[in-house]
Amino acid sequence: MTKSSLAALESRLGELGSVVVAWSGGADSSLLAFMAHRVLGPDKALAMTAVSPSLPASELDDCRELAAEWGLAWEVVTTDELDRPEYRANAGDRCAHCKHALLDASAPLAELRAATVCLGVIVDDLGDDRPGQVVAARRGTAFPLVEAGFGKAEVRAASRALGLRTADKPAAACLASRIPKGTEVSLELLGRVERAERALRALGYGLAQPMRVRHAGAEARVELAGEDLERALRAVPEVVAAVQAAAGYDSVLVAPEGYRSPV
Repeated sequence: MTKSSLAALESRLGELGSVVVAWSGGADSSLLAFMAHRVLGPDKALAMTAVSPSLPASELDDCRELAAEWGLAWEVVTTDELDRPEYRANAGDRCAHCKHALLDASAPLAELRAATVCLGVIVDDLGDDRPGQVVAARRGTAFPLVEAGFGKAEVRAASRALGLRTADKPAAACLASRIPKGTEVSLELLGRVERAERALRALGYGLAQPMRVRHAGAEARVELAGEDLERALRAVPEVVAAVQAAAGYDSVLVAPEGYRSPV
C-alpha cells in the first residue's frame, strides 16, 4: 500500500507541476512537503509555514530544523487571523476564518511561482466537521494526500519508509483549539496555553504522545495519553505545580480519561 500510495502522490504532484505546501511541521504536511521537494525540486516546490500567535514556537523551530535537514525551499509568512473579529469570536466557523487568513497570505507566493497551494489534508480528516477544508476547496486548494489515498496509517508508514523523523510525531493542532467555543480567542489566552504546554514538555510529557492543556476559565484541563497519562496520574502535584507556575491557573485537572479528541 505504501509503494502504490507514494507512486500516486508522486504522479499527482507531477501533474500539479508547481506547488506551495502549507507546512505546519506535523506528520501529514511534512510528508507532503518532503515529497513535493523530491518530485519537483526547490524551484517548483515551496514549503510555507504560517506564523501567528496560534502556532506554538516549538513547531516553528521544528520546521526550521527540518527544512535545513531536508534541503527544502522554505518561507515563513505571517497570518492575521487574530485581527479578524470573526476568528476571535471563536464560534463554530473559527477554522474557516483561519483558513481564509492562511490562503490570503499564501496567494502572493503562489501567484509569483504560478503554483497551486496544497494542504496536508488526509482521508481520515474528511469525515470531521472542518469548515476550513470547505473554504480551502472553494478557493482552489489541492489535497494531494487525499487524492493519493493517504490516511494517517499510510502517512506514518510512508514516512518511516522514507526515514522521516516526523513519522511518529504526535498529532498537533493550533493553540486556539484549546479554547472552548464561545470563549474569545486572545493573545493572552493563547500565551497561557502555550506556556502551560511548554512546562509539561519540560517534564517530558507530550514528546511521543498527544498532549493538550485546555483552557476552562480559571481551570486548566491537562489531557495526556498512554504512558504519559499513567505517569502524570502518579505525579499530579508536580503536574499541577508546573502548569500553575507557568500559566497562573487557579486549578489544574489531570483528566483521568486522558486525551479525548484529534484537535
